Amino acid sequence: MRAGAFLYPWDVNGDPAAPGRVAGLGVSQVTLAAAYHSTRALTPRHPRHRVVTAEYAAVLYPPDEGRWAGRVPRPYRAGSWAPGDAYGEAAESLSAAGLEVHTWVVLAHNSRLGAEHPGACVVNAYGDRYPWAPCIAQPAVRAFLTGLAAEAAARPGARGTELESCGWYGVAHLHGHDKTAGVALGDAAQYAMSLCFCHDCRAGYAALGADPEALRAGVCDALEPVWRGGVPADVTVDALLGTEPAALTMEFRARTARTFQEEAVAAVRATAPDGFRVLLHADPVTHRCGANAGVDPAHVLGLADGVVVPCTGGTGLLAPFARHASAGSVVAANLTVVGGMGGSPGTLAEDAARAASLGANELRLYHAGLASDQDLAAVRDGLSRLR
Repeated sequence: MRAGAFLYPWDVNGDPAAPGRVAGLGVSQVTLAAAYHSTRALTPRHPRHRVVTAEYAAVLYPPDEGRWAGRVPRPYRAGSWAPGDAYGEAAESLSAAGLEVHTWVVLAHNSRLGAEHPGACVVNAYGDRYPWAPCIAQPAVRAFLTGLAAEAAARPGARGTELESCGWYGVAHLHGHDKTAGVALGDAAQYAMSLCFCHDCRAGYAALGADPEALRAGVCDALEPVWRGGVPADVTVDALLGTEPAALTMEFRARTARTFQEEAVAAVRATAPDGFRVLLHADPVTHRCGANAGVDPAHVLGLADGVVVPCTGGTGLLAPFARHASAGSVVAANLTVVGGMGGSPGTLAEDAARAASLGANELRLYHAGLASDQDLAAVRDGLSRLR
């Protein structure tokens, strides 16, 4: 199976040994961050630093001023954690080591945008705004994100892209000093707390025949037993919200996500050279939110060249994509290989074989820059066993 590893530019720039070390793992591809959200990341082998703090979502290359002049919102340039053309510098070093470089582009996940433009964000049924989650139903947000997809994906020399957060983001979010786990939210409650009631989403519900205010109040009523701990975690969305509200909100959100994904992929293809591969980080349950946006497997595999599917902890999400994959479709199993983050690098060969039996034809390894030397040794061993 063809294998690729995720990297940040700061894992490579300033460390002359990094490209050879990554190539020595046995991967043929690197998925290198070109537009990324805020993070605090360990760099366990870098000669100059051990922790990099990316303070806000930014592009890791100089944005095209001609493309963005006068536009609001627009991308933010990175600060000292990725100065200049950090992406381009890292990509050149990795290519020189014989690695194929693809871009890693995070779209609808941007806390600085939400802080500076709160009206652009998802707003839940209680009126709480999620500043990390730009609302993909809003025309200005969609224009920004599709423009970002086109520019960040087709960087010079890149052979493909992987679009993360290409869909709805919701209540779930890795946040500093998080205190939101006091009430366990199952899949249905996560969905209800992720429904947006901004102006554009209200208009969308109304266009389908709903009274937006009555719908919002109904969501709050449905969630009341959740806050009291009286709803089992495995309750369905239909049972929690009621069949009609569930169907209506899912119809609106699925249609909105589909058209957004179509626009984002089309924007990339219009900019990229022939043969450029476009993959989406995706979950086959359409109402799920987050980095792995919920998609309709048949639709997305007819739209993009493939998907990257989260498989850490289990490979059950692969089968719906495998059923709809064509001979040329990529179904990449994304496996965490950082032991400290819950990954199992020591079972990589076994996990890859299990993923292959369910239809995966490529691997993605998260994350070669964050992993310890011991983790990387296990990755080298696992990939050698697969060969």
